[in-house]
Amino acid sequence: MNKPKIAWITDSTASLSKEFIEKHHIHVIPLHVVINDKFYKETIDITEEDFYNRMKNENGKFQSSQPNIGDIVGLYEKLKEDYDFGVAIHASSTLTGTYQTSVMAAEMAGFKLFAIDSHTGSYPLSFLVKRGIELVEQGFEMGDVVDQLNKLREHTRLFLVPSNLDQLHKSGRVSGSQKILASLFNIKPILSIEDGAAKIKDKVRTEKKAHAWLVNNLKEDLNTKTVKKVAIVHANDREKADGLEQVINETFPTIETEKLMLITVAGVHTGVGTLGLSWVNE
Repeated sequence: MNKPKIAWITDSTASLSKEFIEKHHIHVIPLHVVINDKFYKETIDITEEDFYNRMKNENGKFQSSQPNIGDIVGLYEKLKEDYDFGVAIHASSTLTGTYQTSVMAAEMAGFKLFAIDSHTGSYPLSFLVKRGIELVEQGFEMGDVVDQLNKLREHTRLFLVPSNLDQLHKSGRVSGSQKILASLFNIKPILSIEDGAAKIKDKVRTEKKAHAWLVNNLKEDLNTKTVKKVAIVHANDREKADGLEQVINETFPTIETEKLMLITVAGVHTGVGTLGLSWVNE
């Protein structure tokens, strides 16, 4: 029996490298960022670096937007001609409507689709895509692959420390009084993506304490779990990212590290200079 032809689909929040995308013929649906009411396709019309430079230097309105359903329908109609079915692994459905739009588009196109809500984004989403491909290559049936990925998504970690609360305030995530108090006392919130939603996990006074908090949480997981790789996520602040990576390498010398630019649709809310840490417990 011939192996089915599978189309792998994700969205631009996955932070996959161009080389990996091309090697595995992954179809990446771009989300949009909106700057002063002009739409840009993430990673296609604007790079992360350009986006954060503009956010830093322009007094504009920065927003995010999900993909157009018509574009996804068109993609699935084309894929239907060459593939038996698709596997779509998308960013958290709580944070973006991309997952729901993808499912609707597949139904409209008559394209068989196994859709997975990753409950996350950034590095953990890329991890799930890679693990899904590995499982299929190892001969697992599609139902088993979906089950394993749905279980694995609950073992992902993604923590973000915004450099300030300006963008969170502009996007309505924090009130004006919270912003003022945080500025007065140099309070830094630590955001966590849990069960698909962004939550304020803790608040610390300094950047150094924020780094220590991230390291300690990784240590806690390592007491009972295996972590092979850690991603340092940053919003166009390589100096901060290098510093945190050095701490991780010194504290956990056996763990591989990778630096990633924070996806722009997240940076819309957290702002330039955001720093984060992410891993998956295996």
